[in-house]
Amino acid sequence: MQVHLRLAKKEDCPRLLDLIHELALYEKAPQEVTVTLQEFEDAGFGHQPVWKAFVAEVDNFIVGFALYYVRYSTWKGSRLYLEDLIVTEGMRGRGIGKQLFDRLIQEAQEMGFSGMVWQVLDWNQPALNFYRKYNALIDTGWLNASLSKEQLLEHQSYEK
Repeated sequence: MQVHLRLAKKEDCPRLLDLIHELALYEKAPQEVTVTLQEFEDAGFGHQPVWKAFVAEVDNFIVGFALYYVRYSTWKGSRLYLEDLIVTEGMRGRGIGKQLFDRLIQEAQEMGFSGMVWQVLDWNQPALNFYRKYNALIDTGWLNASLSKEQLLEHQSYEK
């Protein structure tokens, strides 16, 4: 099986969004994917792109991808932030995820970043095992916090 890695193109976005939905289902949160195809395309290929991705193709069909962006840490400097690493279920266990992750490490080195960071669910044992092969530090001391689009809009009413 020949796996070809390349940078994502705008025309890949529908397939990438399919894989994002597959990942969300796996992570037991399908309702959390609210981004539209247009928003996704604009964020990656619009006037101010905020993400890049490497795709993995087999027989000219995208079977996985790794989407990342630059994160700045006041403690560590510029770092590659891995948002999603997904290989479609039927293609897992064939080294495709490793190829994508290794390509991200290469990208971080080429860009002069001070490291790579990402999140992993505490119950996702296959992912934890994968990252441990790289001797990744799995931090248990931080909690995630967020505000939704609706909460951001609500904030305007708090200021009055």
